[in-house]
Parts: sequence; structure tokens; C-alpha cells
Amino acid sequence: MIRRFGEPVKSGEIYRRRPGVYAVLLDGDAILTTFQQSPVPEYQLPGGGIDKGEHPIAALHREVMEETGWHIGSPKRIGTYRRFTYMPEYGFWAEKVCTIYLARPVLRLSEPTEAGHSAVWMAAQEAASLLGGEGDREMLRQILSRR
Repeated sequence: MIRRFGEPVKSGEIYRRRPGVYAVLLDGDAILTTFQQSPVPEYQLPGGGIDKGEHPIAALHREVMEETGWHIGSPKRIGTYRRFTYMPEYGFWAEKVCTIYLARPVLRLSEPTEAGHSAVWMAAQEAASLLGGEGDREMLRQILSRR
């Protein structure tokens, strides 16, 4: 069973399954996050949806590059959680199945290319309370507790 975070399922709503991949990018005691300006300003783990026919690791590399401008290495799957939410940018309710990877930030190649995103380094312990998603915070805490 996959653990669920966030708001409860709304009775009567139809949810589309939306698999996604997200990265915990640690360098020592610091973590590379993305700050997304809208629809709600928040710090997030870089990542996002897997496109149809796309391999999850390819999606992880693409999403991290779009949201941070960084190339990553050595991704290792940590865990999965799900959450049910409305996605205003797509206009539908989604069951987001979020797979989290631990990876190394290897090389900064550019500024983020995804509109409204900026790459932000912060202390990993600070991120464990600042990340906008409850599931992201929990996954980061689990990784930090193993160190």
C-alpha cells in the first residue's frame, strides 16, 4: 500500500492518475530545491510528471533540468507516496503518484527553463520544514534520519 499525504479524496470527483518523479538533491548538508511562484508560492523538490512513453529516469533528468538548470547523477529510488489534488495548470483533479529519488547535483548548466521556477540552495534540515508538500517533507526527513 502506498502512503497518502495531503487533502482527503473528494467524493464525486473523478481523479486522473498522474505518475511523477522528484529528486532529493543533497550536497553535504545542503539541498537544491526549486521555488515555484504559482499557483501557490512554495519550495518544492524538483520534479514533475512523466510524459507518455517516457522512462521515469529520463523524466527525472528532464524535470530537474527544467526546474533548476542542474544535471544530476546516480539517482536511487527512495520511495513512493500519493496525493489527491486539483491541478489548475491542467484543469483536472489528479491522483499524483510521486516517486522520490536521491541523486547528486553534478553540474549547473543553465538557469531554470520552466517559467516561474528558481533554483534555491538551503540547509537540508531547514528544507525538511519549508518544503510545501507534506509527502516531500516526510521523504526528506526519512533520508536525513538515515545519515
